[in-house]
Amino acid sequence: MSEKDGSPISTWAPPPRPEWLAQFLTETSGWDAETVAPLDAQELIATASARTGLSDFGSDDWREPLEIMVKAINREAELHLFGRLWTRQELLHFLEVRLQVEEAYRRHPEIEDEVIDKPVFVTGLPRSGTSILFELLAQDRQFLAPANWEFVLPCPPPEAATYRTDPRVPRAHDMITQMGRVAPTYQAMHEMGAWIPNECGVAFRLTFRSQHLAAAFQVPTYVNWLFGADQTPVYAYYRRLLKLLQWRNPRDHWLLKAPEHQSFLPTLFDVFPDARVIVTHRDPVKAQGSVTNLLGTIYWMRSDKAFDARAFEELLTPEGTAARLEQMIDWIEQGTIPADQIVHSKYADLIDSPVDALEKLYAKVGFPFTDQARSAVADYLAHKPKGKFGAHAYQVDQQDRTRQLFHRYQSYFDVPSEA
Repeated sequence: MSEKDGSPISTWAPPPRPEWLAQFLTETSGWDAETVAPLDAQELIATASARTGLSDFGSDDWREPLEIMVKAINREAELHLFGRLWTRQELLHFLEVRLQVEEAYRRHPEIEDEVIDKPVFVTGLPRSGTSILFELLAQDRQFLAPANWEFVLPCPPPEAATYRTDPRVPRAHDMITQMGRVAPTYQAMHEMGAWIPNECGVAFRLTFRSQHLAAAFQVPTYVNWLFGADQTPVYAYYRRLLKLLQWRNPRDHWLLKAPEHQSFLPTLFDVFPDARVIVTHRDPVKAQGSVTNLLGTIYWMRSDKAFDARAFEELLTPEGTAARLEQMIDWIEQGTIPADQIVHSKYADLIDSPVDALEKLYAKVGFPFTDQARSAVADYLAHKPKGKFGAHAYQVDQQDRTRQLFHRYQSYFDVPSEA
């Protein structure tokens, strides 16, 4: 890797496509993908309304990002035909869910009275242990994490009596696991399933201001807009969605997670003022190599375009990552965010001794680490060995200059170097 010669930030080779997809792309190589699978914001909006018979999408703050994203996809992403078909289906689905959410509120205005009490958010660098910590905490009955299927098919709102037997689960599972069928190597990077607790970013897609969407396509125009955009509409809509999901399926405290929360902590606390936030910490050089491989694989699912990490500095470069980490330190030191509502978790501690790490974490968060939670965590760990879906191999940047970029962050939070 070299910055001087302009070579890509990371060496990355696309995995082989599954036979079914390779055959499909070969058979349709002569088709006009833009005509067969059109992506036009206004047409998508009209089609979603026609399919549902509904017209109220809620506040209009989603329209601008949808327009910007769709234009960027058409001009920059170079999607193959399957990628365009898949994207069209997803965008229509997000729009239809927005319509269904507003219809539920129209019929049941009492949903607005629901209280989101002391939600716990897990955040940190991608690949820094947020997922395993989230899954361990989800074993505790005093928390309830949103299952994957709830974010995918939230309407009608889930009900406590039928939550575990909801007939929508198989359909949601099929939608959720599609990424693994398109790129089988993805299964070693990210576990999927209808009942896996999922990230807030999956729900954020409904606002079209989402790093999950930015990570699905090589669309620098949208990425640049997104990182300068106000995220208040995202968190306000998320609160609205959580109220809907708990209305008929109550819980004591929500357990929520997304790496992107780390970049928007002031907004998070504005919308959820009594939130507790757990920030995971890992050697950022190690995490950097892993996320580059992850994003390269995701882009490859929809496009043959060569992966150019240089076009995504905010997501990938060490400089962009270091800036975001130092921003969090500044917020803490300046009192912009409530330090007493933030707890820090080291990846090394969690991996070396997870139960002990959790016990210390609970004491700081202010929730009891019950016998039920301790037993459930131990059982979960016993059935989830590392590398359950195969080995996730990746390269890391070990240049001295890169290491120096993270000196303040690693010193401030006492994060050990791994690479």
